Order: sequence, then C-alpha cells, then structure tokens
Amino acid sequence: MRAFLLFVGLMIAALAAIAVFTYPAWLLLHPHFNFPFHRLGERIGMLALLIGFMFAAKRAGLADKQSLGYALPRRRFVHEMLLALAIGAMTMLAVVGIMTALGLLRWSDTGLSAAALTQLLAARLLSGIAVAFIEETFLRGAMFTALERESGVRTAVVLTAVIYSATHFFASFHIAADRVTASSGFDLLAGTLHLFGNPLAILDAFLCLFAVGVVLAVIRAVTGNIAACLGLHAGWVWVMLVTHQLSAPVRDEPLSFLLSGFDGFVGWLVLGWTILMGVGLYEFYSRRMRAERLHLVGNPHQ
Repeated sequence: MRAFLLFVGLMIAALAAIAVFTYPAWLLLHPHFNFPFHRLGERIGMLALLIGFMFAAKRAGLADKQSLGYALPRRRFVHEMLLALAIGAMTMLAVVGIMTALGLLRWSDTGLSAAALTQLLAARLLSGIAVAFIEETFLRGAMFTALERESGVRTAVVLTAVIYSATHFFASFHIAADRVTASSGFDLLAGTLHLFGNPLAILDAFLCLFAVGVVLAVIRAVTGNIAACLGLHAGWVWVMLVTHQLSAPVRDEPLSFLLSGFDGFVGWLVLGWTILMGVGLYEFYSRRMRAERLHLVGNPHQ
C-alpha cells in the first residue's frame, strides 16, 4: 500500500500547506494585491500538490507518458477524447432530462441571447476540460498506474474511486479580510473539511461520486490510457455546470430526496444512472478494444 500512502500523503501535505503558509503569504501579498484569503489558500494548496506530485512522480517512475495515461499517438488520443466527450455530454443530458421529467429541476427564464448562451457553453466546456485534465492525470493516470503495479487492477479501481469521491467534499470556506488572524490558515483548513464532520449528510453524494470514479477507473483499465476518461469526465462536468447555471433543484417534491442536498444534482438518481451507464460503457469500450486487437492481428505492420 506504499503507493496509496504516497498519494494520500501528497494530499495531506497540500492541506497542511494551506494551514501553515496561507497567513504568511497573505501578510506578504495583501498590502499589494486584493487577494481573498480563501483564494490564496486554494492556490497554495494546489501549488504544494503540484510540486509534491512532480517530485513523487519522478521518484516513483511515473513521469513517462505510459504511466500518466498519455501513451496513445496524439491524433488517436484526441479522437478518443472527443468521442468520449460526446458520449459523456449525451449521457449526462439524458439524466438531466430524467430530472426535468420528474419535476426535480426548475429551469430559470434567463432570456439568454444566442451569443450569451454560446459563450456560456464554451466557458463551461473549457472548465470541464480543465477539471478533467487535472483530475484524470493525477488519479487515473499516475495514481492508478502506481496502485496497479503494486496491488493489481481491482485495488487501483477501488482506491482511486475513493480518493476521487472524497476530494469533491473539500468545501469553499471564506474568511473576510477584516477577520483574518494568525490562526486563520487553520480555520480555513477546518472549514474546507467541515463536510466530513457529518458523513450521513453526504452519503448519497459520496456513493454516487464513488460509482463515477469506479466507472472511469474501469475504462482506464480496459483502454490502457486516459483519453476516454478525460473526455467522459469533461462531458459530464460540462453538462452539470451548465445545468447548475440555468436551473435550481426542486426541494419540495416527493422525489426530491433523489437529488443530494450536497449540490442538488448528484445523489441516488445519478447513482442508479451511473451504474446502468457504467455497464453500457464497459461493454462499449471492451468491444472497441477487442475490435482494435483483431484489426492489429490482421494488419501486423500497422
């Protein structure tokens, strides 16, 4: 389990960096830049994680394209990613349609122009791609490879899914500039982790995101790279972000319990959909990989 402890240690170190270094950095930068305290803490945590990841990846032999999940030729990688992006968007749109049909979403009458809607869609797509790139490289890239080498595929699938789910419950916690003290870094860390203090309140969302992590990890194992994982992840996040922007969850319907109180989206409904979708995606990519192997056997010089 050394590989697992290595990556968990990186995350703990990044969280510790938030507690220890945010206040000194704020003292240094706040007189010159109007950075919010929490935003500065988030950047410090991300920087600490990046530095630790680069050091650990090189030391553990995970800094090559194969280990990070990028071994496919560039054109093939982009093709697989775009195909998965379309699949991800369509499958998430399907569950949004189910939510709407059940009366669980209230769509806002924003009156967006075509240009404004296009801009929204483009911006959220870029956000989805950025989120997917960071998380897939770290989790289904380096971490999956390290765990698979050490403990096998099943362990890699389960443990990357656990970490994937857990990281979604780091809350955004704000501290006003006039309330910042020497202990505010530790207050920020406590606020960031406060959702874990009531695990039953986030159980449905945690299980849903765990299932999503399992689906992505299984596809990583089947395909041998993260191209499809990246595209699916980006497509799902894209549709979710746009839905959050244009609608609100309905809380007073008999079936409202199907949407999590965590974010009004993931929950029991999306968990059930993820399981069904995961079976279909597994079959799709398994057949795709078998067809590719047969093609290579028939054309050995390619």
